[in-house]
Order: sequence, then C-alpha cells, then structure tokens
Amino acid sequence: MEATTAQISVATRRLLMCPPAYFGVVYAINPWMHPELPADAGCALRQWEDLRAAYERAGHVVETIKPRHGLPDMVFAANSALVVDGVALLARFRHPQRTGEEHFYEKWFRTHGFDVRLAEHVHEGEGDFVVLRDVILGGTGFRTEPAAHRDVERVFEREVVTLELVDPRFYHLDTALFALDADQIAYAPAAFSDASRAELERRYPDALLVGEHDMIAFGCNSMSDGANVFTPAGADRLARDLEVRGFVPVPIDLSELRKAGGSVKCCTLELREVAQ
Repeated sequence: MEATTAQISVATRRLLMCPPAYFGVVYAINPWMHPELPADAGCALRQWEDLRAAYERAGHVVETIKPRHGLPDMVFAANSALVVDGVALLARFRHPQRTGEEHFYEKWFRTHGFDVRLAEHVHEGEGDFVVLRDVILGGTGFRTEPAAHRDVERVFEREVVTLELVDPRFYHLDTALFALDADQIAYAPAAFSDASRAELERRYPDALLVGEHDMIAFGCNSMSDGANVFTPAGADRLARDLEVRGFVPVPIDLSELRKAGGSVKCCTLELREVAQ
C-alpha cells in the first residue's frame, strides 16, 4: 500500500537502504521471528519500494547497498552503523546470523567516502542509538552492550544517555523510541526499566507517549524528518497524536518485514554528513 498522505518539503536527508531481495524468516533471533511461517520476499520488496518512494516524494535522497544472498536481515540497514558528521561507527552484531553483513556494509561506507571506525564492543548501530541535538540516546538490555555507549561517546564526543530495555519484543531502542525532531521524542514507557523511564520523564517531559496497541504495530519504529513522520500502517493513535502536534503522518504498510521484527526505521539508516 503506497502512502497517500500529502508530505511537507523539508531539508533533504541522505538515507541508506537495502532492498529485501533475499528477505525471509529462516531463523529466530527475536520474538517476532517464526521460521515455520512463510515470508514473501516479493511482497516485502513491494512494501519496501513504497517506503523508498515516500522518502523521495518528501525530497530525501535514498542510496542503496546491494543485498546479498544468505543475509536475509541485511534489509535492516539501520543496524549496520551509527553515522554522525561523516563518521561511520560500524556495527558489531550480537548474533552470528548477522555478522556476515558487517563486511559488505564496511565496504560500502569506505567506497562512499565515510570515515570508518570499527567497534570495540557489541552494538547494532541506529537500532540502539537515537541522535538528538545535544545527546545520543543509547539502548541496552538485549543487543547492544553498555560498554558500546562509551565507544560512541569517545568516537563522536557527545554524551550518551543509557536506557535499559526490558521487554524482549522491543529488543532495539528503535522499536521503543524515536526522535520527532532534534529536541523531542516519542517513546513507549512500558518498554523501559523504571530507572530509564524516570530519566526519560525528566529529560523529555513533553514527549509523545506511545501505548500498547501502537507498540505492537511497531509505531515507535518510525522515521521523522522533523515534519513528516513515516510510520508503520496500523499505528492509528500515534498518527492522530502526531497530527495534533503538527506533524504529517505518512503510514507505510511493511507488514511482511515485520515478520522479522523490523519496520520503517529498521530499514533506514541516516547518513549524517559534516554540517556545512
């Protein structure tokens, strides 16, 4: 289903995506994955193309990396790295099923002129890091090691706020929280430990809170450009709340990719270059 919502022209963002040509659910490394249930790579590709088209209609530049046979989760480009000011800190995946992606993403970043850094500790890129104006929010609990937060502080010279995830269904930070703009966030309080929830309440008292229905619809796996919010179809309450705040929700049906535990943001890595 192609998004039909009118979109607002905003500052162009450069995004990296990987077509799901070899998509499938052939192993289980999160609670959403059930290899006994069929996944349709053709349907996944059509849905992915709808997302790409929505980004391009909003004026964003989408670059792609070639998918590789035997790496069905390579479509989730957000997990490949954290990119800030032209520096790409490459992921170091927790599960062996995904470590094969590392070589191909590293080659892409080097070929395209990024300053590539290798991680000392396990982390999964923008899956567990959300970049805001003054801080980077870092998730831990299931995939990314807390020590990797210190790696990010060292590489990017920014404060990293550690947030503990406690629900295995929401195993990456980008399944539980996303940036509305450079200063504000939306998040699902139920996904976090008491201490992390209190920290979010303290730092972001005006945050948009996401409830159970929209959590299950992967509503927090949205991508905002500061005006348009590209959301998984079905996160209806979230879409209404975004409109109240002046954002334009752009729903995209990524139901096939959700079978592997990913949606809009998982498919999208922002390539943040050095500000001019």
